[in-house]
Amino acid sequence: MPSTVKIPTPLRSFAKGRHEVRVPGRDVREVLENLEKECTGIRGRICDETGELRRFVNLFLNEEDIRYQRGLDTEVKDGDVLSVVPAIAGGLWRTAG
Repeated sequence: MPSTVKIPTPLRSFAKGRHEVRVPGRDVREVLENLEKECTGIRGRICDETGELRRFVNLFLNEEDIRYQRGLDTEVKDGDVLSVVPAIAGGLWRTAG
């Protein structure tokens, strides 16, 4: 079951500059394992040492956050789109004066 994984700009060097990669998998975890085979080193940027999703990385399966589904065990179907979205943190905004 090939799915499309959307790769954000900061991780495209692992994907040879590609903005998306098609890989098979029955669930998100397996898709990420197969993505690692295609794009060596990328999984370590998405998952931590224990294999769980990093705190500041979001994964959306067809525009739905996997954290509100079954996490990495969320089922993936043929043609689904998995988007990797690094979280962006803001800071304190001050105006001059």
